[in-house]
Amino acid sequence: MPNVLIVEDQPGVASALRVLFDLHDVPSAVAENPDAAVRIVERGEAGVVLQDMNFTPGTTGGDEGIALFRRMRAIDPELPILLMTAWTSLQTAVQLVKEGAVDYMAKPWDDAKLVATVRALLRARELRDDEARERRERVQSRKELARKHDLRGTVYESESMHRVVSLAVQIAPSDVPVLITGPNGAGKEKIAEIIHAGSKRRDKPLVKVNAGAIPDDLVESELFGAEAGAYTGSTRLRIGRFEAANGGTLFLDEIGDLSAAGQMKLLRVLQSGEFERLGSNETRRVDVRVLTATNSDLQHAIARGTFRQDLYFRIAVVEIVVPPLRERREDVLPLAASFLDRHSLDDAAKSALLAHDWPGNVRELQNRVHRAMALASGDTITPIDLGFGTAGEARAEEVPFERVQIETALLNANGSVSRASEALGLSRQALYRRMEKLGIVLERRPR
Repeated sequence: MPNVLIVEDQPGVASALRVLFDLHDVPSAVAENPDAAVRIVERGEAGVVLQDMNFTPGTTGGDEGIALFRRMRAIDPELPILLMTAWTSLQTAVQLVKEGAVDYMAKPWDDAKLVATVRALLRARELRDDEARERRERVQSRKELARKHDLRGTVYESESMHRVVSLAVQIAPSDVPVLITGPNGAGKEKIAEIIHAGSKRRDKPLVKVNAGAIPDDLVESELFGAEAGAYTGSTRLRIGRFEAANGGTLFLDEIGDLSAAGQMKLLRVLQSGEFERLGSNETRRVDVRVLTATNSDLQHAIARGTFRQDLYFRIAVVEIVVPPLRERREDVLPLAASFLDRHSLDDAAKSALLAHDWPGNVRELQNRVHRAMALASGDTITPIDLGFGTAGEARAEEVPFERVQIETALLNANGSVSRASEALGLSRQALYRRMEKLGIVLERRPR
């Protein structure tokens, strides 16, 4: 337990207080004057200060006490200071409580009340010190992790994300398959990049595939390749994703949406490492580490019969769960700052970002910030630029995430629907339909 520092220039009073605290096993020290008290506080040896208000015989105004209080607060603003006062300096004590003193106690004091108050303050100080030490250790741990490992520019402050990144770094050197789960846009692909960057395969390709977007009739050619003439319209050899990733890492995103036929074909190559190109009888072997990701509950899918349990056991030797952004709000502002260019956020914009629930997670945050930079009239971004109502007014209806995505894609494509639809993974017709539904008017911006 830290010390209670008794600041008292009357030896009899100081001795009585020390005896009282000794009887109750509360460690204490005495400073007979303000300068001695300041030196002890500067050395960090005071957990709580019990301060008398008067140090010059015959005075009752408490000027010395006021000056000492402010000196100690300047050194350590979190230091609990309990004032001891006679009735003549009560008004001064009340003023100092307004300035941050925890309380005041009249002389003569009540022993039981004084000991209970000091114990509570010491315990609270001890807990605050423990929390501060843990925060420092967490910050140091994050810095050390970033210094030793390639985190692919991952930005975070939260302890939950630190655990995710630490686990990714820990299992990166092994070749075990990893299933990365979490909501869309939360950063699953970034975790896959960290794992690859920390693996022995880092100098080989990291091939990324949206497994759920592969049509049934293209699964074989997409994953395993196809010989020229293997299917109608095929005029040249197609190298599949497994071959392209040979020696490196294959990241299969949205694995929960892979068709039943695709799951069966994937299971075979995971079990044997062997496959044949479409249109060929030649068996090929590859050395690939497979990482998968999904926003689906695969256990529920297994129970429904839409996902193979044997495939799940193959891909989920280690599972990493990426939490949604709403559960790690301390990451919101650092992430937003990382997406900014020459712009800055005003206080209302920061408050709006912290208040939002982020259904689209980090991807939504990035899109909102990019949209705001394109629409802002100056270098300072406001809630309106981000698609929120202004702070202090009745909360305006927020711009839907889908609208933010489409507007951002159109802005980045300089109004080109073709390029925007390609970036969004939509056909031009589908994009036009969504624009009409959301009331988005096409406006070309100068390059």
